[in-house]
Amino acid sequence: MKAGVIFTGTGPILVLSSFDSFTDPRLVQKMAQKGLDKFIACDVDVALCQKKYGQKFDAVLKDVKQENDLRVLDYNGHNVFYNFAFAELGPPQYVG
Repeated sequence: MKAGVIFTGTGPILVLSSFDSFTDPRLVQKMAQKGLDKFIACDVDVALCQKKYGQKFDAVLKDVKQENDLRVLDYNGHNVFYNFAFAELGPPQYVG
């Protein structure tokens, strides 16, 4: 499992993914199907996400309505942006 902050044209989102990389062509295709053809992804420590999001983290993992390979943990851009320090983000990966 991998976690990342995805910076999009409408603001950042926090996602969980089973893909090895946010530049994996299959993940890029899934993002494009959701209207995200261009984005910047930064890895975030999964344990840190679990600590910051607690029960919401667990609920998203257990949500059977979502696919296993990509789950949105937080789509509130303001919340995502201020929940993580820049030092907690991995190097940017550019797509698009």
